[in-house]
Amino acid sequence: MGDHSVNSNKTNREAHAQFIRNLLNDLSALDKMLERRLIERGITRIGSEQEFCLIDENWRPAKNYDKILSAIDDPHFTIELARFNLEINLDPIELKANCFSETAQLLHQFLDKARKATAQNNSKILLTGILPTISNNELELSYMTPSPRYEALNKVIKELRGSDFNLHIMGINELSITHDSVLFEACNTSFQIHLQISPEDFIHSYNWAQAIAAPVLAVSANSPLLLGRELWSETRIALFQQSLDTRSSSYALKNKQPRVTFGDAWATGSIADIFRSDISRHPILIEKNVESNSLEELEKSNIPKLQALNLYNSTVYRWNRPCYGTNNGKAHIRIENRYLPAGPTIADEIANFAFWIGLMIGRPKLSDQLPGLMDFRDAKANFVKAARTGIESVLIWKDRQIPAKELVLKELLPMAYAGLKEAKVSQEDIDHYLGIIEARTQGMNGAIWQVKSYRKLQKKLKQDDALLALTQSIYNNQLTDKPVHEWGIPESDYKPQVDSKQVGQVMSTQLFTVNENDLAELATNIMYWNNIHHVPVEDNSGKLVGLLTWSMMNHFLMQNDSDIYTVSDIMVKNVISVNIKTDIDEAIKLMQKHEIGCLPVIQNDYLVGIITRNDLTIPENGQNM
Repeated sequence: MGDHSVNSNKTNREAHAQFIRNLLNDLSALDKMLERRLIERGITRIGSEQEFCLIDENWRPAKNYDKILSAIDDPHFTIELARFNLEINLDPIELKANCFSETAQLLHQFLDKARKATAQNNSKILLTGILPTISNNELELSYMTPSPRYEALNKVIKELRGSDFNLHIMGINELSITHDSVLFEACNTSFQIHLQISPEDFIHSYNWAQAIAAPVLAVSANSPLLLGRELWSETRIALFQQSLDTRSSSYALKNKQPRVTFGDAWATGSIADIFRSDISRHPILIEKNVESNSLEELEKSNIPKLQALNLYNSTVYRWNRPCYGTNNGKAHIRIENRYLPAGPTIADEIANFAFWIGLMIGRPKLSDQLPGLMDFRDAKANFVKAARTGIESVLIWKDRQIPAKELVLKELLPMAYAGLKEAKVSQEDIDHYLGIIEARTQGMNGAIWQVKSYRKLQKKLKQDDALLALTQSIYNNQLTDKPVHEWGIPESDYKPQVDSKQVGQVMSTQLFTVNENDLAELATNIMYWNNIHHVPVEDNSGKLVGLLTWSMMNHFLMQNDSDIYTVSDIMVKNVISVNIKTDIDEAIKLMQKHEIGCLPVIQNDYLVGIITRNDLTIPENGQNM
């Protein structure tokens, strides 16, 4: 997530003005460097960043990032937004020979370090786009990694929005929730890859990266679940945009670009023009003190680091991000691919890496005229389709509709083979990693495997147990490093071993409710139609105000023959309830003590679930309400 020595304090007008001056100076310096040919060319390097999840012995997010980092003691590892995530920054290497198998070997070595550190601290690591067992519990501010950068981002984004974050994603299921921080972004775990580009070829390469994003994403999708809901094949795309959206709602119709963006048009000019477009569209979120003047450094024949520009660029989340960097006194520019998910295995990730690099290097000459050959809106629509439906997508390519599978197998894989050969990558690496892409395209990617597995597990397990079983199966398969198309679907009778649970992990969220002003007869029919014995009662604002039970309804109706009674006449008004963090043992004791058969689950006065005797193992020493 970038530089952590930052602030969001714009009340200091002089410091704010100085940061803007530094930002503008950096742009001018970059223009001069491009003009004077001071940007490195003639060599191609690749790099990557591996994000991963920390999970505890019960397959849920762990919070012990600090102990893990201390035990690893390696500068390649760094923090992420949430305490249950870490990142590995690999050193760049030249694109040639066995570069991909070397990257895989390095990742194995780093992750083995992490595994040893987590084993010492009663936890594990997992590579996955979205951790299936993440719940609302882990999205509270107490799970945010202590860092001035994250605190500043959370503060300033909320100020710009003027409200909490509203997340709404429609897939097979629907997720609609309001949250008070940027921590939903922490659900996303990615494998970010970089390709160094020569300056004179940057815009053509960047536009081509945009054009191929959809098919690359489609075959790589690995994030179909969030909070137990089946959403998009790559839910991270929608989740990331909405969790970092700085736009506020208003009655005025505005066409404002989101901060997490695919873009609105083909790029033109130079990399500096892309930066200028972003600065024009998006306000500065965070700042830092920059000691050196980049223009003065340039006139002293030094290569400036462009600190203000790089900090600003790290807060504009293009799925294909232009980047400037320095290494050993030389400046370079590169494209960062940010849309690929972590996992399912290192083999799958490196296959995605090789596929993308092969397509970038094997770019057809005709693509230099891409803006005249393909409408940008089609490229953008393709990207959204790929995120929604993954490898089953039908894309627009060369003005015709084509299934993503056919496009990958018949046109893009041969292009990637040719590109890697041109880059003098070893035949062994080419055949191995592109072979994984071919087999996965013909078989299943991570998103398909997760959905098939989750649905099978749900046939015999409650939702939380199915998510636990799914996570454990991902972990066990990952240890084999077999690519995902070779994974088997877990057995539906699997029972995960978990030491402790909270109410929020076993409650039912598929609720039938009634309003306090409804006729009692309606409530009776709802209970009868759906074979349920407990119905929470809400007021007009959605707050819990009572509870109806089958025994209570029968008793009342036997005593009264009128049909005009409302729910409020019958319901229990002093409802015993729990919250999502209540331990299961405590919930059981409450049911036994009060001889009741259910407990509504409340969060901020609103009903979020219900837990019944059927959800728990309770000795029969009490009677249902």
